[in-house]
Amino acid sequence: MLDFKICNDARLRRDPAFDGVFFTAVRTTNIYCRPVCPVKHPLEKNVTYYPSAAAAERNGYRPCLRCRPETAPFCAAWNGTSTTVGRALKLIETGALDSAGVVNLAERLGIGARHLSRLFQRHIGASPVQIAQTCRLQRAKRLLDETEMPVAEIAYQAGFGSVRRFNSAFRGLYQKSPSKYRRPTSRTSDH
Repeated sequence: MLDFKICNDARLRRDPAFDGVFFTAVRTTNIYCRPVCPVKHPLEKNVTYYPSAAAAERNGYRPCLRCRPETAPFCAAWNGTSTTVGRALKLIETGALDSAGVVNLAERLGIGARHLSRLFQRHIGASPVQIAQTCRLQRAKRLLDETEMPVAEIAYQAGFGSVRRFNSAFRGLYQKSPSKYRRPTSRTSDH
């Protein structure tokens, strides 16, 4: 469990030691940030803290376009205290859920799928599928930012099974299509 006072103090100090340990979600904007984000501090009453980017996204928040919280360092909050969760995260990051399901991932780790889901909920606050979705969207966003690849190719390179699913997931998180996101004018705002 995250201690509100500790997180709030760290956020107000913009303490880099907490970068990746928790994420600040702002109810009035539906955006979540890293504790080091340079934007004006929101009112304390509008803030909620989450242990992972995926947990914030699961609760309806989208990442800040300024501090890019979905790319925060994968430190203790992501790895959790369990070696099993850490191993699962590494497998997910390399695409283990892009072509197979949670049951297959759990079998690779030597545990049951329900137990794996419970571990993820306890340590990360999101399911393996939600983590995989966040990883796919991160890969896609990086490709959109750094390459001129066609959107369809980016969808498959990022691990999506179809362009339709990619467009839907991207629009759901960023509230704009991948092609509109790529336009230079869309990157000028802070959020």
